[in-house]
Amino acid sequence: MSNALWIVAGLLAAVFLFAGSNKLLIPQEKLAKAPGGGWVLDFSSGFAKALGAVEIFGAIGLILPALLDIAPILVPVAAVGLALVMTGAAIVEFRRHEFTHALLNLTYLALAAFVAVGRFGPQSFSS
Repeated sequence: MSNALWIVAGLLAAVFLFAGSNKLLIPQEKLAKAPGGGWVLDFSSGFAKALGAVEIFGAIGLILPALLDIAPILVPVAAVGLALVMTGAAIVEFRRHEFTHALLNLTYLALAAFVAVGRFGPQSFSS
């Protein structure tokens, strides 16, 4: 189970690091032209940048605390935070009638919930 949690956490970290970096570095107008990116026009540029920073911190929180064995409780906390972000993303996509992207967000939500549940508890980092 531990290997599965590491793999899922690593994949999620890569996805959120990439997505967060895009939100921080790419202008809002260019983000809006990407597939599934029209949502950014419903929010301020500052919100998109802040969301990108949250996603990057969440990605770091999925890996580094456990890897360095410094406050590993932060791993499930980061997973819960990213699950909440994906809940909001799915709601926005449903309201925009972009159901394919909403389904993708729900998939990331389920993976983040898997990591959160798997990493809470006294045996969370044992094999």
